[in-house]
Amino acid sequence: MSSYAIGLDYGTNSCRSLLINLETGAELGSEVFPYPSGTQGILTCPDDPQVARQSPADYLAGMEQIIRGALSQAAEADSEFSPANVVGIGIDTTGSTIIPIDAQGQPLAFRDQFRDNLNAKVWLWKDHTATDEAEEITALAADRRPAYLRKCGGTYSSEWFWSKILRCLKHDPEVFDAAHTWVEHCDWLPAVLCGQENPSDWKRSICAAGHKALFHDDWGGLPDEEFLKELDPKLSALRGRLYESAQTAEKPVGTLCEAWAEKLGLPAGIAIAGGLFDAHSGAVGCAVQPGTLIKIMGTSTCDITVAEPSSAAEEVPGVCGLVPGSVLPDAIGIEAGQSAVGDLFLWFVNHLVPDSYGASLGEKFVEMERRMKDQKPGATGLLALDWNNGNRSILTDGQLSGLMLGQTLQTEAHEIYRALIEATAFGALVIIQRMEECGVPVEKVVATGGLSLKNETLMQIYSDVLNRPMQVAAGEQTCAMGAAIFGAVASGGYDVATLQQTCCRFLDKTYQPIPENVAAYEELFALYQQLHDSFGRAEAEPVSLFPAMKKLIELRDRQR
Repeated sequence: MSSYAIGLDYGTNSCRSLLINLETGAELGSEVFPYPSGTQGILTCPDDPQVARQSPADYLAGMEQIIRGALSQAAEADSEFSPANVVGIGIDTTGSTIIPIDAQGQPLAFRDQFRDNLNAKVWLWKDHTATDEAEEITALAADRRPAYLRKCGGTYSSEWFWSKILRCLKHDPEVFDAAHTWVEHCDWLPAVLCGQENPSDWKRSICAAGHKALFHDDWGGLPDEEFLKELDPKLSALRGRLYESAQTAEKPVGTLCEAWAEKLGLPAGIAIAGGLFDAHSGAVGCAVQPGTLIKIMGTSTCDITVAEPSSAAEEVPGVCGLVPGSVLPDAIGIEAGQSAVGDLFLWFVNHLVPDSYGASLGEKFVEMERRMKDQKPGATGLLALDWNNGNRSILTDGQLSGLMLGQTLQTEAHEIYRALIEATAFGALVIIQRMEECGVPVEKVVATGGLSLKNETLMQIYSDVLNRPMQVAAGEQTCAMGAAIFGAVASGGYDVATLQQTCCRFLDKTYQPIPENVAAYEELFALYQQLHDSFGRAEAEPVSLFPAMKKLIELRDRQR
């Protein structure tokens, strides 16, 4: 009899499942649950556009639907399938996505007094309200604990764990005082499935702890009490109610409890793997290895690679950390990313693309690609900065914004779309160059996500800009695939590398850089670099931007 595993992927707007056959790698069932609360699952505030929260109740409602849906599909696809042969469940989530929790392990949002309080909800990864707090943490660490910053890219982000907690402490002390502890989403759900009610018993993810909470063995785990006390004495007191250790995702956190087994239609006792972030799980689902960068392309992008423990890279300024075990158990995980890619394209189509391109979103995207696919690089005369939601890497600055240079009265929507795609590719190249400067080689790129499967022109642009071959994962659920792999390993009898060989699949087509396009993009990237440094780096050498428009026109005319 075959054995099976389930991977659960909790994204920004929805959660989804993937049920796989561990002997063949076949994908037998996958169900999606859009979060019902707020706008596309996100709770916002009209007075502060930086607020992005979620309802923890959506996560639990989604759990039942996506697992039962996958089980039903698997039974139809495979007559031999039985829920009794599911051996493990793995979970990935967005991050840093944190939840204030009471002493009984329940989110504060479930209490009547906090039901309508956004600060008691889930603080989603893309919440940027804690910019001031992130700057405060960065400044104190630079002065007192510079080692902290060397492991997290040099700047602590408003998207991360301590920034958000400090923000809550300062702006809603009632919620902060009511919280017994705070937990990452990827640590809460495994505990829920195991029926663990005492937060002190919960296992914590090294992926979340290392990349977002300044956890590292070099200084004994979390930031020390003295450091936290200088930020606020209440943070120092909170430290003792958090955690002392963190583990890799292939290790079990417990087994499926009776209550959730009945809800889900599964037998109790199934292994529940440790949680991790979606991008890191997606990298595992794309067979990540040293020298390969996995690019998870969704609403934002995350760039994940791994290095051998003996790697010379001890720090990479501007990335989201170097964390042993955060991706593969025996490698150093390196994370970077961009704060808006799919979101940037959606914003453009929702607000600025005329109906002459189509009646629906999908029609507009298809028509824009049709019109731009034969354009040569530089022929639009446009150059953009991709910072409409701030810059995650390498500038780590949520207060930067987008820019479009070179527009004329003849500029058309599909040309702007192409310039936005090129801008996100240039941002990706900045990240790769920083990694290689610090001794982390990137020889090829593997893309995953809907964007990589739906837009061939986008993928060719990326290959040309990055000047590297681009491979594409065959399935859209690579994050859930990685989670399923960890679920299987947690059950015993499996290892990550073997399951990757069995389960990870790629499209036959590999995008190769076109030499003449590479040359044109090198000219455009030089201009992008000037804009990037002039607007994004306070310490950058002054440079005149006067020639930029002239060079864009010159390149445009030459390419046309």
